[in-house]
Amino acid sequence: MSKSNRNEPTMSVGGSVVETHQVFNQPLPLENFNAFSSDKILQHWLSVFAGTVDTSILTGYGHQVGHELLSAGFEANTHKPEFVSHDRFGRRIDLVKFHPAYHQLMDRAIQAGIHAIPWAGNPSCGHALRAALEYMHNQADSGSGCPLTMTFACVPTISHSPDVAAQWLPKITARQYDERNIPYFEKNGLTIGMAMTEKQGGSDVRANTTWARPVAEPGNGAAYRITGHKWFCSAPMCDGFLVLAQTGSGLSCFLLPRWCPDGSKNTLFIQRLKNKLGNCSNASSEVEFREAFAWLIGEEGRGVPTIIEMVSLTRFDCMVGSSALMRAATAQALHHTSGRSVFGKGLHQQPLMCNVLADLAIEAEAALALSMRVAYALDNIDDEQQKLFARVATAIGKYWICKRAPNHAYEAMECIGGVGYVEDNLLPRIYREAPVNAIWEGSGNVQCLDVLRAFQKEPQSLQVILSEISEAAALDTRMANFVSELQKELNDPDSAELKARRIVEKLALALQASLLLQSGDSDVAEAFVSSRIAADSGLNYGTLNCAEALYQRIMQRARPDLNGA
Repeated sequence: MSKSNRNEPTMSVGGSVVETHQVFNQPLPLENFNAFSSDKILQHWLSVFAGTVDTSILTGYGHQVGHELLSAGFEANTHKPEFVSHDRFGRRIDLVKFHPAYHQLMDRAIQAGIHAIPWAGNPSCGHALRAALEYMHNQADSGSGCPLTMTFACVPTISHSPDVAAQWLPKITARQYDERNIPYFEKNGLTIGMAMTEKQGGSDVRANTTWARPVAEPGNGAAYRITGHKWFCSAPMCDGFLVLAQTGSGLSCFLLPRWCPDGSKNTLFIQRLKNKLGNCSNASSEVEFREAFAWLIGEEGRGVPTIIEMVSLTRFDCMVGSSALMRAATAQALHHTSGRSVFGKGLHQQPLMCNVLADLAIEAEAALALSMRVAYALDNIDDEQQKLFARVATAIGKYWICKRAPNHAYEAMECIGGVGYVEDNLLPRIYREAPVNAIWEGSGNVQCLDVLRAFQKEPQSLQVILSEISEAAALDTRMANFVSELQKELNDPDSAELKARRIVEKLALALQASLLLQSGDSDVAEAFVSSRIAADSGLNYGTLNCAEALYQRIMQRARPDLNGA
C-alpha cells in the first residue's frame, strides 16, 4: 500500500492501475479475542448467580469463540446444509450434508459440555455455567445452538422412561460428537432433535393428527409405529427425535430414532429443507413418518406434560440466545465506533452516539441479568420458591428478551453504518437470526397467555415474582410507583387477556430493574430505571436522559476489554 496520505487517483504506470487511495479511519474487525475474559458484564453476573467457581472452562471456550469458532460461524452460515434424498444407486438415504465448519462448532461445544453440564457436570451451578458457555457460543453461531439446546433439554423428558433412559442418556450426555449417519447403538455420543409442529396446528399441538399404534403391548418404553407428518423437524440429522402423536388415550410423547434397533433405516422421510430467513447453519425440515419405529416416553395421553420440561428448557435457551445476540451486536457497535472518527473526534465520543451506545448496552445487560437469574432458579429447582420463579420468569423473559433482540440488532447495525449492512459483517447475520427465538417454542402471545395461566393455576407464582420486585421497590421511589401501578393491572382479571402483553412487558421490566438495582452496576441501574421504569425516554434507542459522563462509564463497562482478552 502506498504511504502517501493523499486520497486522489494516481496515474497509470506501464498499463497497470496503481492504488487510488489509502484505507484509513476504518477500524480493524473484532476478532482474535476471548469472549469471556473480554466481557466484564458476563463475569459480573456469573459471579452474582454462581459465586466463586472455576472459570477455566469459560476462559478456554471464550478463546475458541473469539478465534476459530467465530470464523467457523461465518463459514457454516455461508455454506448452507444440503439435502440428499437418494444415493447414486437410487437408495433412499434422507441425508443432510453440512459444511465441516458446522461439525467443528458442534464438536467444540459438546466437548465443552454445553449440552450436558447440569446433568453430568457441576450440579451446584451447572445451569449458570452452561448458560455462560451457551451465551458465548451463540455469539459465534446460533444455528448449531439448536441441536445443542434440544440435546440438553431432552434429558428430563426421556427420564420419564427408565428403560429408554438407561440406553440413551449416557450417550446423550457424553462429551463426544459423532456426525456419522449410523445407528445410535454404534455411537458413543448422540444428539436429539424435536418434531412436534404440524401444518394445521402450529402452537396448538393438541390439533396434531399424527397417529401411533403399539407394536405389541402398549405402555411406557414400549415400541410403537408412527404415521403422519411434521411441518417442522429441527436438526434432522440428529440420532433421535422427540415426537408428539395421538394414541387411543390422546396425545403422547415418543422417542423416534433415525435408525431402528435392528440396524435398518427408520421410515422417517425428509420432504425438504426449509428456506429460512436466518439460522442458516442449521437445517430445519418437513418430514413424514410411515409406520416409523419409536418408543413411548411416559404414559399414553400424557404427551404434553411429559415434554413440557423440555419445552421450558428450550424456552430458557431462547432467552440466553437472544441475550447473546444483543451482546454480540453491542460489542460490534462499541468496537467499531471506538475505532472511527467523525467531525474531528472519535465516533464513540460524539454525545448523541454515546446515548445510543449506552442505551444498547443497558438493554443487553438487563437481558443477560434476567437470563442468569433464571439459570440460578434452575440450579435451585428443589426449592419450591425457585421452581415457581423459573416456571413464570422463563415465559416472561422468553417473551420480552426475544422481542427486544431484532430492533436492538438493527440499531447496532445503524451505529456501524454501511459496513454493518454488508454481509461480510456479523450484524446482518445477527439481524436475520434475531426473530427466530421469539417464534420458536411458542410465539409472544403463547408466552403471555402461559404467564396468565400460571398465575391462575398457581397463584403463589405471582407472589414469588411480586416478592422479588418488591425488594427493589424499597430501594427506589420510581420503582415503587411502577410496581404499585403494575399491581393494579394485575388485580383487573376481566381485561387480563386483552392486556396480556402489556402486563408481561411490565413484569419483565420490573424483574430486570430489580436485578440491576439489587445486584448490578449503579450507573446501569440508574439509566435503566430512568428510561424504562420512570418512562423518561422515548421509544427508540438513544433517548436516555442522563448525564453524559454516565453514558461514558456504561460504554466502558460494556466495551470488549481486548487488553484482558
